[in-house]
Amino acid sequence: MFEKTTWIKLPRNVLVGHDVIDDLGEAVGELYLTGRPLIVTSPTPNEIAGDRVRAQFDDPATAVVEEASFDAVEELKATAEAVDPGYLIALGGGKPIDIAKMAADHLDVGFVSVPTVASHDGIVSGRSSIPEGDTRHSVAADPPLAVVADTTLLAEAPWRLTTAGCADIISNYTAVKDWRLARRLRNVEYSEYAGALSEMTAELLVENADMIRPGLEESAWVVVKALVSSGVAMSIAGSSRPASGAEHLISHQLDRIAPGKALHGHQVGVASIMTEYLHSGENGRWSAIRDALDELDAPTTASELGIDDAELLAALTSAHEIRDRYTILQGGINEEAAIEVATATGVIDE
Repeated sequence: MFEKTTWIKLPRNVLVGHDVIDDLGEAVGELYLTGRPLIVTSPTPNEIAGDRVRAQFDDPATAVVEEASFDAVEELKATAEAVDPGYLIALGGGKPIDIAKMAADHLDVGFVSVPTVASHDGIVSGRSSIPEGDTRHSVAADPPLAVVADTTLLAEAPWRLTTAGCADIISNYTAVKDWRLARRLRNVEYSEYAGALSEMTAELLVENADMIRPGLEESAWVVVKALVSSGVAMSIAGSSRPASGAEHLISHQLDRIAPGKALHGHQVGVASIMTEYLHSGENGRWSAIRDALDELDAPTTASELGIDDAELLAALTSAHEIRDRYTILQGGINEEAAIEVATATGVIDE
């Protein structure tokens, strides 16, 4: 008897384009939410777009967060209990979106994602990434009820943040390979649809990296749609598997070994060059990944990440210890092999 079930939670509305932040009120209205909104933002996006958002709602409240942490989540929950909002609006980058997503889940209210930077796929996914000390936790939560991504604002964001978002998406290519490997060797549940969507999204950026340029709304359009597709793939899968494999384990270990030296997206991009080499050898697509990252002005070496060779090798040889997720690094890689893959791909000098 067939008894398999799944519950896929997706945003109801996704609005992307020129000056669409001014349509936020209308997009929220179509969700039939009640109560006053609590706008969760950080200083820079609040200065850039906070007034435009507040002007579209009656009696909005605002909470400005300075950092992403579990303490910040608790503080936001306390603020929300005083305000008694009907829903949250997350305006900004990773910090306010991840904090609002997690707080909304605890408060049992919906939230709307309004990204002002295209730096990671958390703008639409059902997971929050919260740092704690020298580690980072990926916490399950409901995805946003709606996403309103204004390409005008995204195109004006710092270019390095956009390239980090691109690198994060490109790394999906090796994440899906790890997922398929886990299905073959550990019978891990695999979704063909989610895997294909994630892989296609990564391929889109690899093949069109030369068309993505700073300051162009057309580029912001391509990148944010790719981020949305990646988030949807995770929602379909019911896990982060379509966008997180060995390359993310390496990045998480770099967060511990060399905290604050590089952006998450840039770290997983460089790591995916090496994990693709481990999957497919010299004739694999690691050089295409590297060339796409280079075309996007994203780092392709340890030195461009701002870390030294020893730090990279330490992360590569210990990444398998991070969590119980089967990847190409299962069982670990010794230092000699790590040096070989890192030098063969040009991530460190010979």
